[in-house]
Amino acid sequence: MARCPLYKLLLFVGLLLLQVIATCKANLISDQDDQNGRQVSDVAWEVTYDPPKLNMDMNTERNLTLRIDNIKATDLDDIRMVQLKSEREHVAWVANGTIVLKPLVGAVDYNGSFSVVANFLGQTNLFVEVVRKNGSVERIKSSVLPVTVIRPERVIDHVFTGSVILLISILYINFGAALDVGALRQIARRPIGPVIGFICQFVFMPLLSYGLGHLLFPENYELQLGLFFTGVSPAGGASNIWTVALGGNLTLSIAMTTISTIAAFGMMPLWIFTLGRTIFQRANLVVPYSRIAYSAVGLIVPISAGLLIQRYCPRFSRLLVRILKPMSVILILFIVIFAIVTNLYLFELFSWQIIVAGLGLPWIGYCFGFLASHLMRLPLADALAISVETGIQNTGIAIFLLRFALEQPAADLTTVMPVSNAIMTPLPLLLLLIGLKIHER
Repeated sequence: MARCPLYKLLLFVGLLLLQVIATCKANLISDQDDQNGRQVSDVAWEVTYDPPKLNMDMNTERNLTLRIDNIKATDLDDIRMVQLKSEREHVAWVANGTIVLKPLVGAVDYNGSFSVVANFLGQTNLFVEVVRKNGSVERIKSSVLPVTVIRPERVIDHVFTGSVILLISILYINFGAALDVGALRQIARRPIGPVIGFICQFVFMPLLSYGLGHLLFPENYELQLGLFFTGVSPAGGASNIWTVALGGNLTLSIAMTTISTIAAFGMMPLWIFTLGRTIFQRANLVVPYSRIAYSAVGLIVPISAGLLIQRYCPRFSRLLVRILKPMSVILILFIVIFAIVTNLYLFELFSWQIIVAGLGLPWIGYCFGFLASHLMRLPLADALAISVETGIQNTGIAIFLLRFALEQPAADLTTVMPVSNAIMTPLPLLLLLIGLKIHER
């Protein structure tokens, strides 16, 4: 009787995967069509910039020299305006971007000076375009100037990154010390719950985060990447605490957290190097293979140390197990609060899409995990544990990977999604807990 629902669940996930692949393929083709459909001017002007690329700090201004060669008088017969523009003006914009036509008439070349204003974190391209007298707009070939806007390094940024690395390492030592091999063997004899949790955690959640990112942020690849890194992260340590509070199966929750944490060493790179590559390619970012590999090794070392402590120092191991939950709570609170204080500028990026993404990823995860458990006819306590385990992501690992793996400004821009997710994740669980307490009374 139990096998039929499992087949239904696997069939549902398989169909969902095929649908996401088809949607992604269609969107990639659409993106290519949009790029190929842009009008490019047939004038043979050669555009050069000095400097050839700009790296700027936020809220600064720099002068730029523009030179245009091979201008012919006949090129200007049908041109009403020539201007220097930015692809993403919220990142950087040109203060005086209109190029005066009079110096171009009969000239062999043009030299002009322009002021570029860095507004906010991100990357953009400056380009020269012509506006025809009939109103059509055409871009000059080979006229792109890359502009990168970053935030100046601060001492508090290094303190935050170092503190997160230290606390996550300590937490993973505790995970290793709390790993109950005997309980895992017992669950392995009938692994229906962990199998459902694994499928929900490492198949459904990555696909959901990818789909939500593409739907809500079609042109903002940094936010797509931040949401995707959050979705491929393992379950968070807070899932055990919420499982106890809501009356779920704690043993199953701890087992799934352990399995999820260990499996993340393989599943996170698998998703990042496959489906995640499409985001990296569209964002013109290089997949940081070596940095992600270093991060994975950096997490394996502390969990191995915890296993050694459990084997050779049982008394100290029991102490670590007792402080595991408080450590998890401290880590979550520290990352959320410190991330907010350190990155207050991120709230300038907050929009309804970011709020919906922060709410949607955990909330849909809760519902899917509970539905999958119900289809398998698992007890309510097990269904609650799987539901909580699915919806709660380890945002600390996501922030750590994004900070460590990406260069600026992408590292800063992508962090807004795990921060938003960490803020929104407890809300439905808190409402459910309040409702249960009211129902009991």
